[in-house]
Amino acid sequence: MNLAIVYCRACCGIQAPLVNVEVHISNGLPSFSIVGLANTAVKESKERVRSALLNTHFEFPAKRITVNLAPADLPKDGGRFDLAIAVGILAASGQIPLEPLQHYEFCAELALSGKLRQVKGILPFAIQTRNAMRKLVIAQNSIAEATLVQNVEIFPAEHLLEICAHLSGNKLLTPAKVPIVQHLAKDLDFAEVKGQPQARRVMEIVAAGGHSLLMTGPPGTGKTMLASRLPSILPELSDDEALETAAIASISSQGFEPIQWRQRPFRTPHHTASNPALVGGSNPPRPGEISLAHNGILFLDELPEFNRRVLETLREPLETGQIIISRAGYQAVFPACFQLIAAMNPCPCGYLTDPNKDCSCTPTQIQCYRSRISGPILDRIDLHIEVPSLPKNTLFTHEVTPMETSLAIRKRVMIAREKQLQRCNKINARLTNPDIHRFCILQKSDQLLLEQAIQRLNLSARAFYRILKVARTIADLQDSKMINTHHLTEALSYRCTPGIASSC
Repeated sequence: MNLAIVYCRACCGIQAPLVNVEVHISNGLPSFSIVGLANTAVKESKERVRSALLNTHFEFPAKRITVNLAPADLPKDGGRFDLAIAVGILAASGQIPLEPLQHYEFCAELALSGKLRQVKGILPFAIQTRNAMRKLVIAQNSIAEATLVQNVEIFPAEHLLEICAHLSGNKLLTPAKVPIVQHLAKDLDFAEVKGQPQARRVMEIVAAGGHSLLMTGPPGTGKTMLASRLPSILPELSDDEALETAAIASISSQGFEPIQWRQRPFRTPHHTASNPALVGGSNPPRPGEISLAHNGILFLDELPEFNRRVLETLREPLETGQIIISRAGYQAVFPACFQLIAAMNPCPCGYLTDPNKDCSCTPTQIQCYRSRISGPILDRIDLHIEVPSLPKNTLFTHEVTPMETSLAIRKRVMIAREKQLQRCNKINARLTNPDIHRFCILQKSDQLLLEQAIQRLNLSARAFYRILKVARTIADLQDSKMINTHHLTEALSYRCTPGIASSC
């Protein structure tokens, strides 16, 4: 038979759609054609495959070879199809058997010598192979990433000859074993934070409910220190969350480190970051910082220093939890359900609210500085707090009572999150409006209080719902089934901060 079908997969966002690599060998003038919306990197596989087969002492058919990558309207890129094409040619020319191919999927780039090289996006590939109930053949150096997916049989190999011997039944490959992933210890701890009791309290609320936060204060008050310790009080990722987060990193330019398994991402892009760096881009689309922060934290320090157009791209992901990147041929959808933690100074010089230093900024400069952050962005941030300067004597004195550790705070956060998941199978920050009406019920006196606050502070309907979500989280931390008055007033106090005039 001169027709072989080999299974491979394309990379489209964090999806890995199936691609049938159909290889047909017919009589005619020697030629080698690849069709099926393949980009330059895929078409160049002709030279890699030809050299690999010749250097491994296989016969390269001197006939008309046609390789079709189906479906034809799905864009294909990269060297991930090399191995599948080579196996297809060998099977179609009768050099290896056809029958075993229906049970396998192949993903690796070929060197000219026939060695296998790693490609990006192995993790999404392995997830879809498991769902299709096939076996996966990959390069040896992809094993650490692929074996994070359970219940799939994975065969790593160093060379094309090993795969051909396995398919022919001469020398079987050894299936990869699931490794024991070691976790990096979290060195940062809230016990290192001096003072700032309100900020520590707010960090606990943010962690318990998954809320977004904006901190305003003079330089050196601990805003970055607080944000960097937030991951230490968050629960570890679940299996599904960890796989999804790892799949995003797998297709990114940085790749995925298995040592980060189950750790929540903490992304800190510089304020000079561009639009594509934050939301993703290139062709084919790659995830940006907001997708790499999925199920984790996106920390934007010096928020007003970011380009305003860049900040505006956060609007939709903050509401929908995903980002859609459109290209001429297709769209890629990346998940972007992250916690936004931002920090800023109250004015350009930074000392407007510092009692120890004088501010040198004019009212016009202060207004211009704050106007770099639009109202819609501020409206989408759940909590706004001011982080004041520490008294100087605090730095030289030892606390009589040691500061609470991250481990102690994390226990309370875990209990509060468990209540939320039992109540509606989601954390409070992701409650929909119908969920809020069902689970965030107020007493009549508290309804009147909130109505008066909304009118006096001129808050939007979005702010109304976000206040209720925060109040629900505060009630959960205090093991209260109902939202009481002190829960609501505390949530309101975090919505209007004197240091951010535009949010009031």
